Amino acid sequence: MTELLIRARRAVVDDVVRPAVVHVSGGVIVEVGNNVDEPPPAGAAVVELADDEVLLPGLVDTHVHVNEPGRTHWEGFATATSAARAGGVTTLLDMPLNSLPPTLSAAALDVKRSAAVERCQIDVGFWGGAVPDNLTDLPGLFAAGVFGVKCFLQDSGVPEFPPLDDAGLLRACELIAGLGGLLAVHAEDPAVLGAAPAARGRDYLAFVSSRPPDAEAVAIERVVAAAAITGCRVHIVHTSSAAGVEVIGAAKRVGVPISAETCPHYLTLDADEIPDGAPQFKCCPPIRDGDEQDALWAGLVDGVLDIVVSDHSPAPPEVKLLDTGDVAQAWGGIASVQFGLPVMWTAAQDRGVDLATLIGWMSRGPADLVGLPRKGRIAVGADADLAVFAPDVSFVVAAENILHRHPVTPYLGRKLQGVVRRSWLRGRDWDPAAPAGQLLAADGNGAATGPEKKAKHDPT
Repeated sequence: MTELLIRARRAVVDDVVRPAVVHVSGGVIVEVGNNVDEPPPAGAAVVELADDEVLLPGLVDTHVHVNEPGRTHWEGFATATSAARAGGVTTLLDMPLNSLPPTLSAAALDVKRSAAVERCQIDVGFWGGAVPDNLTDLPGLFAAGVFGVKCFLQDSGVPEFPPLDDAGLLRACELIAGLGGLLAVHAEDPAVLGAAPAARGRDYLAFVSSRPPDAEAVAIERVVAAAAITGCRVHIVHTSSAAGVEVIGAAKRVGVPISAETCPHYLTLDADEIPDGAPQFKCCPPIRDGDEQDALWAGLVDGVLDIVVSDHSPAPPEVKLLDTGDVAQAWGGIASVQFGLPVMWTAAQDRGVDLATLIGWMSRGPADLVGLPRKGRIAVGADADLAVFAPDVSFVVAAENILHRHPVTPYLGRKLQGVVRRSWLRGRDWDPAAPAGQLLAADGNGAATGPEKKAKHDPT
């Protein structure tokens, strides 16, 4: 029995924009028709989208640093998931570092889940981590329901999450391949970074020079070698350079099981336009110039890069050093989970990328990466996670409208096109006072086993 019927003259279905009538029952899509003039079933609540609106599958963001517990004053589940839902995201995966403890064991995962209980406005799953002294804990992490594990090849910025050397990377790949799991890698090579000129104070371009594209390319080559030997499925996070795209493409062509992502800031911000003394633009690897940006867009269009996710990594103003503008010493991380869709849509139109293609990069693609077949699509059997998007409406990012914990973002004051007007999570309208988000677990092979716990309202 249809409980909710949504009519849209434009909807992103099966990678095209077309009319759609979406029938929802029990939180699941049970039928997708195309006759928007058909009479609704008796007893169904009916929602008619306006002519300027498009029905989208809820976005899936597989790269978010929530930081709770331990650094909740940086970001927490209540604020991060509220910001995500305002941006059309209905599922996110939380990264294992920046929280205390980091998610390096099944016990630490339990601590993380307890911190998230009844605080989430959207569905949340979790990455584990791989560091030199926890490799024997990886089977337990996968058994406990992480969707993959992440490692660094260079200093992560926090002492509790050290990097893997080549031997550690190979051993991690062997273990994860045996578990049928996924290894996500922050790929920058410490030797190349060590030979680069040092960052200097407020100088943004000096910071870019301190983390050159070769650092990314060399590190990805190390990951490719380990994946080729072990058969481990590997994923390169936040790809930032043409050199990185080239290595990934070459690996794919010879059958290495590798995928890769990039992020809105690499695709839309230009290093040559970033002022000195603006640490809100700092991230690692850095935002680069227009030529590198062109290569990233080409990598997406060609299928070398698979998805677009936020790498939302916020921090308080005092940690970002906004008072001094010291880019060299400031915490690196871009806060953007609320604005990824309009940021990307604003740029995509100038690049000749249509809305359906963009949404595929930000919904179905990330869901498929981590084994969430019921997420990121408008299809029979999928969860009724949906968003209403007005693609032709513009707005200016203002501090009072930012829902993540601190109103620090490189997009502040920027005019963007595309507004999320409404969303449903498993067919439920968003009620900020009644969080409906569920905690997701994987079955050990990356497939979601369903909800674990609900989320607690925390208005702070």
